[in-house]
Amino acid sequence: MAISRGLNATRARQGRFGVHMFWVLAVSTALAALALFGAWSWRADDLNSTLPSKAGAARTAQHFDMGEPAALQNTPSSTQPAQ
Repeated sequence: MAISRGLNATRARQGRFGVHMFWVLAVSTALAALALFGAWSWRADDLNSTLPSKAGAARTAQHFDMGEPAALQNTPSSTQPAQ
């Protein structure tokens, strides 16, 4: 029968601090950075496929041109005397 040392559940779930934990974090961070760079390089041509131009910006702006706003029409209210 194994001898129990009385290790509680919280302590059992935690990793030990030390050099091995540093290497696990360093390698996983490097792999994540490498994956991010790889994904960016794979799609770099698609991201650079269209260059912005002033003509394109003008065409896009025409969709949002609503003209001059209408003048505000003040109507006399029932509490103010008409002039």
